[in-house]
Amino acid sequence: MTKRYWNITLEEMLKAGVHLGHRTRKWNPRMEPFILAKRKGTHIINLIRTARFLSEACNLVFDAASGGKQFLIVGTKKEAADSVRRGAIRARCHYVNKKWLGGMLTNWYTTETRLRKFRDLRTEQKTGKMNSLPKRDAARLKRQLSHLERYLGGIKYMTGLPDIVIILDQQEEYTALRECITLGIPTISLIDTNSDPDLANFSIPANDDSITSIGFILNKLVFAICEGRSSQIRNF
Repeated sequence: MTKRYWNITLEEMLKAGVHLGHRTRKWNPRMEPFILAKRKGTHIINLIRTARFLSEACNLVFDAASGGKQFLIVGTKKEAADSVRRGAIRARCHYVNKKWLGGMLTNWYTTETRLRKFRDLRTEQKTGKMNSLPKRDAARLKRQLSHLERYLGGIKYMTGLPDIVIILDQQEEYTALRECITLGIPTISLIDTNSDPDLANFSIPANDDSITSIGFILNKLVFAICEGRSSQIRNF
C-alpha cells in the first residue's frame, strides 16, 4: 500500500467534533480500544487512532483509484445528503444519498432493469417524446422518472458492482453493509461508539452524527480518491 502524508491534524478533528461519541449507555463494548475517556456521560473517541485509520484508509483508496477501481459512497442521512452528492461527483464516484433500496447490490439484475428503465425515460424526456403522449400518460412517466432520479440518480452510470463501498454511518446503512458482506465487496466504514468495528473490512472511528465530522472524513477520502485518479492519468 502506498504511504502518503494526508495532513490529518488533531486540531482539525477536534474542531469538526470527530471525537464526540455516543452516550455511554449506548456504547458497543467492542469499541473499547477506540475510546479514550468518558466526559459528562459521553464517550470520547481516541483521535490518535482515528488519524491512523483515516490515513490508512486514504492510502487504500488512493491505490484503488490509481488502479481504476470504482467506488460507491453511501450516506443517506438528510443532513449529509448534499455533501455525499458533491463529494462523489468531485471524485467521480457512484453514490446513494437518499434511501438504500433493499437488494440494490445483492439483486443486481433487478437494479440493472431499473437503471435501463431510468435511462430510457431520461432519453424520452430529453428528446421530447414524453410531451407527445396523452397528458395522463406523460404525468405518470414523469412521476416514475422523478422517483428513479431520487433513488437511483447517483448510480445511473454504474454498469456493475462497485469495487469498494464507503459507508458513512454503519448503523444507519446496515442493510448496505450486509449486502456488501454477502457479496464480498470490500467496505470502508465510519464507526461511532455504538458500532461493531469487526463488520467492515476497514473501520474509521469517528462521530457519525455530526455533519461536520462526517464531512471531515468524507473530504479526506474524496481528496485521496481524486489524487489517485490524477496519478492514474499521469502514469497512463
